[in-house]
Amino acid sequence: MKFRRKSDVDAAPEAVDESGSPDTESGPTGPYDVDDLPDDGVERVDLGSLVIAPEADRELRLQVDEKSGNVQAVVLAGPDGALELRAFAAPRGGDLWAEVRPQIAADMSRRGGTATEREGEFGPELVCQLTVKRPDGTTGTQPSRIIGVNGPRWLLRATLLGRPALEPEAAGTWIEALRRVAVRRGAHALPVGEALPLVMPENARRVDPPTP
Repeated sequence: MKFRRKSDVDAAPEAVDESGSPDTESGPTGPYDVDDLPDDGVERVDLGSLVIAPEADRELRLQVDEKSGNVQAVVLAGPDGALELRAFAAPRGGDLWAEVRPQIAADMSRRGGTATEREGEFGPELVCQLTVKRPDGTTGTQPSRIIGVNGPRWLLRATLLGRPALEPEAAGTWIEALRRVAVRRGAHALPVGEALPLVMPENARRVDPPTP
């Protein structure tokens, strides 16, 4: 199931230095807690636990569970790849990402894939390869790059898919999109590791797959 906003809005690009890295001297950079979201003039879509800045050249999609109807993840999809975003409840002052990384790597291994840890823009991340079956019956390798960001009582897990996962030089604008995300934890108590609830925006419309 896929959803698209009725209209897309250009997101203001984040300042970068000559090396192509975000310019942190101009102010704080995200991902943000929603209470710390700067007045940067960027229009964002409120999806409950995630507040996303859409971009004109990327489609904003919501992954919805067919049985429950609950939104499970937010995806920004472009011609060369995608960025999947999920947020989870975390302990105050803890490092949930350090606990989750080995679990993700073990799950990838059980599924016949590989997960290599490396240092990235936000700290330790996982570069994964998984053999998958295509709709036409053939098999292929699905690359992914999984990034974790610890926030105040939340963990944001971002997964780059496609070319941005394979080529760091192709991931620059995707990382900028990630830095514009804000997370809303909420005041209610939740078990550690539970997914924070996502909601569908009022101005979204359903896009059904084409009829064969």
